[in-house]
Amino acid sequence: MPNVKRSFVGRCRWFAGILVGLGLVAAILVLGLRWWTDHHYASRIYDLESAPERRVAIVFGAGYWPSGRLSDILADRVETGVDLYHAGKVTKLLMTGDNRTADYNEPARMLEYAVELGIPPEDVVLDYAGRRTYDSCYRAKHIFMVDDAILVTQEYHLDRALFTASSLGLDAIGVAADRHSYTLLQSYWWREVLATARAWWDVKVAHPLPVMGEPLPISD
Repeated sequence: MPNVKRSFVGRCRWFAGILVGLGLVAAILVLGLRWWTDHHYASRIYDLESAPERRVAIVFGAGYWPSGRLSDILADRVETGVDLYHAGKVTKLLMTGDNRTADYNEPARMLEYAVELGIPPEDVVLDYAGRRTYDSCYRAKHIFMVDDAILVTQEYHLDRALFTASSLGLDAIGVAADRHSYTLLQSYWWREVLATARAWWDVKVAHPLPVMGEPLPISD
């Protein structure tokens, strides 16, 4: 009986060791992918003054408060897109965000703020089904027929957005929209570690189909 018990304990330890080893390998791969995207796409990130011209800037959605006021992260994205437009870097702004419920509409709030900042409404295109970065990039390519664009989001998110867009066939560069010191920024970075792994899975393996519809090419 003691031998059986020792054998069972030994098998449990062996199995636990395998699980720990697999967990370490997975963690290394996930962190390595995050490191790779951060370094590989650094050369495609510009400041506003040095950014090459593109026809469209894709401005990614983020949260807003129940009052309708945009979060600092979202306001900075819209302001950066507006500055690109006024600087002549782009001629259209594609505002993409979440509108899966009737009482939550990121693109509409983004449009309101952009118009307040002097953007003609006819030069703003709204994507109401940009629920994730993958969805926004996929729909930009296949619904709005965008071939090249400037991606506008914060630095912590920009390398993943560039990786996703490039993997989906967009010739994309990025301009970082960091204009504040954001609270919980460190947690955003760790979230991006897992989100980058999810992005790799989506573009390389799963190829999920987002909400689609009739093509709506962005024209001058």
